[in-house]
Parts: sequence; C-alpha cells; structure tokens
Amino acid sequence: MTGNIEAKRPKFIDNTYRGDAKVGRFLSVLILFGISFGLYRGIQDNYLAEIILITPFERGIVEFFRETPGLLLILILALMYRFADSKIFKIGIAVMAGGVIGLTLTSASQFFMTKIFVVIFMVLFSTGEHIIMPVRATIAMDLAKKEKTGASLGLSNSISQFGNIAGFILVTIIFLLLGKFGYNRTDILGYRIVFGASAALMTTAALTAAALKETTLKGARRRFYFAKKFRKFYIMEIFYGARKQVFLTFAPYVLILQYGADPSIMSILYAVCAGCGMVCSPLVGRIIDKAGYKAVMVADTLILIVVCLLYGFAHRLFPVHIAFIVVCVNFVLDSVISIASMASNVYVQRIASNQEEITATLSTGISVNHVISIFIALLGGWIWKVTGIEALFTMSAALGLISSFYAMTIKKSEEAPCADTQT
Repeated sequence: MTGNIEAKRPKFIDNTYRGDAKVGRFLSVLILFGISFGLYRGIQDNYLAEIILITPFERGIVEFFRETPGLLLILILALMYRFADSKIFKIGIAVMAGGVIGLTLTSASQFFMTKIFVVIFMVLFSTGEHIIMPVRATIAMDLAKKEKTGASLGLSNSISQFGNIAGFILVTIIFLLLGKFGYNRTDILGYRIVFGASAALMTTAALTAAALKETTLKGARRRFYFAKKFRKFYIMEIFYGARKQVFLTFAPYVLILQYGADPSIMSILYAVCAGCGMVCSPLVGRIIDKAGYKAVMVADTLILIVVCLLYGFAHRLFPVHIAFIVVCVNFVLDSVISIASMASNVYVQRIASNQEEITATLSTGISVNHVISIFIALLGGWIWKVTGIEALFTMSAALGLISSFYAMTIKKSEEAPCADTQT
C-alpha cells in the first residue's frame, strides 16, 4: 500500500524529496502524532491549573522535572548510539504513547490523580518527545533533495501542525458539547475523554512507525559530540532554551489565570497557532533557503522582543477585554516566530561534514538548551510569585535582544565547503 502511495506522489512531494525517498509512512506518522499531541497539548495547562491545582510557582517546578529529559538527552541517546535514526524515532513515539496512556489511567482514578503521578507521566511523555526531536529533523533533511532541506523541514512541520489543528478542534468540540450537557470546565470527564483519544492515536502512531524503513542513516554514531565549529550553535541554543521555556511554561498560564481562558478558548488559540504554523512553516523554510539562516535568526529574535513586552504589559496598557485580545494575538505571533528555530537546524546542516555529525550536534544542542531552560522554569515561577509577570517577560525581552546581536556574528564562511550531508 505504501508503494502505491509513493507511486502517485503529489508534485510538491517530488519537488522536495529525493526520487528514491519513501516518505509516505513517515508523513503518516507525523499526522497521527500531530493529532495526538494536539489533544494532549490542548488541555495540559488547564488540567494542571484547574484540576490538579498547580500554582504558577509550582508550574515552574513541574516544568523543571518535565524538561529534565531534554537536559539528559545526550545521555539517553548515548545508550542508543548504535541505533539507526529510524529506530530511535520509533522508540520515542512508543515512550510518548506510554506517557499519555499513564495520564489517561491516572485521570480515571481519584487515588492516582495526584500531583506526583501526573508529573511522573508528563515526564515520561516528555522523554519520548525529546528523543524524537533531533532524529525527526535529521530524517526530514536526509529524505530531502540537497538544496531543499529547509523546505523539507517546513513541510514536515506543516504536516505535524495540520494534525495539531485537528487535535485542538476536537478538544474544543468535546468541551463545548459537554458544556451543553451541563458539565463545566472543572469537571474531569472532558479531560478523561481527551486523554483517552490522545492515547489511542499515539499508540496507532507507534504501531505505524514500527514499519519505518525510510531513513538511510545507519550504523554507530558518536556517544558524545562537541565540536568547536558548532560553538555558535550551542550558544544560540542556550538563548533559545531560555526563550522557549518562558513562553512554553508561563504564556498559557497568563491566559488562564490572568484572563480566565477555559479549555475551549485555549484549544481554539492552539488551533489558530497550528494553522498559522502549517501555512507559514513551508514559507519560512523557503525563506531560510533563499535569504539564509542568519537573516531569519536575527529577524526572529527582534520580533520576539515586542512579543515579550506585550505579554508582560498588555494589562497595563489596555482595558482588560482589549488586553485579552492583544495577548491572544501575541500568543499566535509567538507561535509563528518560533517556527524560525528551524534556521538553526539548517545552520548545523550547512557546516556539518555528514549526517552523523548533524544528528549528534542537534542532540547535543537540545541538551545544551535544556541546561538553561530547566533553571529558567524554576526562576520564572519564583519571579512571577515575587514580582509579577512584568519582570518575567522583561527578562525574556532582554535575552531576545542579546540573542539577536549574537546571531549577527554568524558568518557565511563558516559553512563546510565540501559537506556531504546526503550520505
């Protein structure tokens, strides 16, 4: 069946991927993964805030543990250093399935529906998510034509976002229907339904991924890999880790606790973000290919400064109902500019000598950005509790400004003149 799908590939697939690359099953997994992740992500923050009663300060602590697998990724992947990228991808999807199945079971039991069990299964889900991060990008780039790596990353991200949209819309429908039947936002039934659906889809994605044979990346890779030529990438990852963590952890809480956004509103926002991501990801990929990764990195961080300040000060600049709309728009804009993080993957691909080096470097980069992100989560929760959101997002704006200046130091001459990234 996969062969028939590959034989009738759309033109945009042929334009992006190598003629010998079988991408059908890989893209199918991304869609299933995307829907499941959309369901999970659509309720995660409301579930923590309104069902498990996690405060902003405790949210920082939860995020510290949830992001720890990212810090340990270089060690986790070291245990799998002999595995092909496709096998690591399969393992990561399976681990995510285990995490969301665990959350489904805990939500069905008052005894197990406690902070500690919820955090344990969130960490398990996060472990799988981090495992697939570098190999998903590497597989997407490996399947692409030589000058279409940015477009391939954009297309694969767009397909995942399409799945996310479906998941977010399903969350909205479920909670709206339950509301019509008299259930309110603090009833557990809606969360149980969503977790169950997410678990079923992620399990299907894991079973589909089990047959993946598309990657050409085989054999042993370095257990640990640091190289001087990737120094700027590592430093940029530190900035990205700090920026990502503030928004991932606290931006949804701003909407939920400061403006009262319920699961339906949050899911609609996530759906809009995913829709914009689906449309913009290929566009950003093409911009990276044409304008260069440096230009995208600089523009991304400059826009970030405005985003940060609006998160922190919208409620002081506008009436509450206007501030809520401003922050919602800001939330979507934040999601769109985060797509530009693909530029750093292309930067690595352009200066690397081979695919093995790309995977090893991206894996190290994820661990590096988590060195700062897990502490930013703790620090951010404390800053919110002690001084409020203004100081928290002002700090993020300052980090964005520094990151922008640093991105300007990247030089075209750093690219490997004879890099062979297709082998």
